[in-house]
Amino acid sequence: MFEGQKGGRYSGQAVVKVVKNATFKAKLKIPVTPHMLRHSFATHLLEAGVDLRQIQVLLGHQSSKTTEIYTHVATNTFKTIKNPLD
Repeated sequence: MFEGQKGGRYSGQAVVKVVKNATFKAKLKIPVTPHMLRHSFATHLLEAGVDLRQIQVLLGHQSSKTTEIYTHVATNTFKTIKNPLD
């Protein structure tokens, strides 16, 4: 998602370090991980109406079953579904 200083990818360790530093600067009381940010990103996309298949591609999931985990979290999307029998 972000390009490194020399145009390459950030290492996993560098991402963790950036997130921890940002957490410290924001004076957050809870630990924040890159995985938490990834999960929040996917959940917000789903709640904004982005198609599950598009989220799957963005996250690099091979199986749609992995991406479907986020449907359990994004409960507000179910409120907008119209029952065809109503």
